[in-house]
Amino acid sequence: MFETVYVVDFETAWSSKDYTLSKMTTESYIRDPRFKAWGLCYKEAGTDQEPLWLSTDEIQPWVDSVDWSKTAVIAHNAQFDVAILAWIYGAKPCFIFDSLSMARALRGVEVGNSLAKLAAEFELPAKGAAVHSTNGMLKKLTPEIEAELAAYCAHDVFLCEQVFERLAQGFPKSELRLIDMTLKMFCYPELELDPDMLTAALVEERERRERLLERLDLTEEQLASNPKFAEVLRAMGVEPPMKKKRPSKTNPKGEGETYAFAKNDALFQALINGDNDDVSLLCEARLAVKSTTERTRAQRFLDIAERGKLPVPLSYYGAKSGRWAAAKGSAINMQNLKRGSFLRKAIMAPKGSQLVVGDLSQIEPRVLAWLADYQDMLDIFTGGGDPYAAFGAQMFNIPGLSKESHPDLRQSAKSALLGCGYGMGWSSFAAQLLTGFLGAPPVLYDKAFAKQLGVTGEMLTRFIDWDENIKRLEAIPHLCTDEELVIHCIATKVIVDKYRATAWPVVGLWNLCGSLIERSLYGGKEYTHKCLTFKKEQIVLPNGMSLLYPDLTPEKDAKGRVQWTYGPEKTKLYAGKIVNNITQGTARIVMTDGMLRTQKRYFVAGTVHDEQIVVVPDDEVESAKTWVLAQMTMEPSYMPGIPLEADVGAHRRYGLAKN
Repeated sequence: MFETVYVVDFETAWSSKDYTLSKMTTESYIRDPRFKAWGLCYKEAGTDQEPLWLSTDEIQPWVDSVDWSKTAVIAHNAQFDVAILAWIYGAKPCFIFDSLSMARALRGVEVGNSLAKLAAEFELPAKGAAVHSTNGMLKKLTPEIEAELAAYCAHDVFLCEQVFERLAQGFPKSELRLIDMTLKMFCYPELELDPDMLTAALVEERERRERLLERLDLTEEQLASNPKFAEVLRAMGVEPPMKKKRPSKTNPKGEGETYAFAKNDALFQALINGDNDDVSLLCEARLAVKSTTERTRAQRFLDIAERGKLPVPLSYYGAKSGRWAAAKGSAINMQNLKRGSFLRKAIMAPKGSQLVVGDLSQIEPRVLAWLADYQDMLDIFTGGGDPYAAFGAQMFNIPGLSKESHPDLRQSAKSALLGCGYGMGWSSFAAQLLTGFLGAPPVLYDKAFAKQLGVTGEMLTRFIDWDENIKRLEAIPHLCTDEELVIHCIATKVIVDKYRATAWPVVGLWNLCGSLIERSLYGGKEYTHKCLTFKKEQIVLPNGMSLLYPDLTPEKDAKGRVQWTYGPEKTKLYAGKIVNNITQGTARIVMTDGMLRTQKRYFVAGTVHDEQIVVVPDDEVESAKTWVLAQMTMEPSYMPGIPLEADVGAHRRYGLAKN
């Protein structure tokens, strides 16, 4: 693939006042008219060559002399350095290595993986500080400062190569390819943005907000300020909902209460979905004023459109499971674009191309069933059709249950299948249903539904006679009556119990993982379960990467029960969390393996959750859809027998590809 590998590092103009990466995104910083590269240091990796400094005027001639179709680069935070190479100098290295991405995967995202920290970790010479002397210099450097900067840059190249060599030992080749793919989504952007649609959407959103304020005869300030919004509610005869404060550095015990005005607060959702239309309208107006995410992101998209194509800013290994997260400082989270939103529709393929979008179907429930040897569920997936209805038929013992015949039960089966597989208890499930489980509308189970589930008066009596249940009930935020909450919770408990009785192989997997916390993760006894290997403080995934649980420690709670924590933040670890981690981590590998196969033929321009977004020429769309589907659903060698399915569509606009 490549014949030469260069370690590279740019030094660029900056000002702590108004032109710095601490206040700007990488995209806006590099595309800013003030951008200037003071110089570039490079050396051929694996040689004794000393790093060479190229000053401003020497960079372009050197870039033009290199055959980038046969040249790879190594950098620390390669998103920055390779974007400069591509956007400013027109060079596209055929492969990109990034020591920062590798460090995230091997060390975790929470420990910090700067070049300075890694140098200290590997006992290398300390990183320098000469860059600080160029603060505010945007036009020209003195010869003395440039010499100092060149030495600083050369040392960074040395450190980068040394760190890379240490991290690369045993690093899976498939993951190196995935890092390369992720960086190319940003550095070699293909996606375009529709400025007219973004402008129209911003105007429409502003006009809608203004109409709401005019109708309510209120100002934005009254709705945006918590105390003033509370006053408006009281004037309408509604007592503002409250919630317990979260623990913080200044309030570690979370003492006191605060207003429950957040979109995902159960009490606020109850006001929105209540019978008082005026209060509901008021709360919607509050959200319209406070929810700036969509309009802020639309404005940022519009700004990017004026500068060029859309670089997709993703952080490789942004989560423990290995899934992507929004790149730090990118200001546009591509992982939470709402389905059907104008933002998705404003993202387009370049002229003459379409976006083939493939989305793995129910990938986590499928992986969980395979890991748990839950053959009945695997058979449901293999049979196709509606897996939630088929599971509901088993769960509620209603043959032929369908979305049309029993919509509520089918939805409950879906919620249970997606949410209860990781050991979620009835109280957590009940609270999430009240606010809207996994993006669904809020649900309050009533007497009729409880009766349909088989709840009897005797069951209800036993439920409320247990003090622990009452404590859990009291901890659930609600605006419904206490009687309604009890009915809702016992119905939720029945659903959880039915799930556990039906999906008993999953419960068996919980028990296995619970026992392996002490035996393997803490005690160090190696244990292999299917494609996973449990070791001291880690679980090795089928791609060779590991889920990390450093400093695993047992502690006893007030009742003398052993509780496990890990890491500097003392994160709790229990059986359900392990099952969640191994399911998500394995599902991620299934998805990314498909993406890597797709990349061999087409450019993968982005990914959102379980989707891959592929740029395909117009005249290849139909064949590409079939081919991408095959790559996504190919049975992994490490998961024999798992039934995979995907939904694939195409359109020039991303938001319309799967409609």
